[in-house]
Amino acid sequence: MSETQVIRVRYWAAARAAAGIAEEEVAVAGPVSLADLRAEVMGRHPGTRLSEVVGVCSVLVGERPVSSSDPAAVVVEPGETVEFLPPFAGG
Repeated sequence: MSETQVIRVRYWAAARAAAGIAEEEVAVAGPVSLADLRAEVMGRHPGTRLSEVVGVCSVLVGERPVSSSDPAAVVVEPGETVEFLPPFAGG
């Protein structure tokens, strides 16, 4: 029987405001797709703008940018950190 592990999810700026938290841990039994992870975290925050905000976020898995990749094809391993970074304004 496999041991449950976690993926740490961090929210920045508008994503943090929408989720109402800076980060959370998602328990997984093994590798998951980024699409499945996104669905899980959006399901944890019903009635918020998180789905809308995450849709425009840049995404890092560990230190690897994956925003232009198909979320169903991106594998997230237990122990990794996924960061949702909304577009930032500034100069």
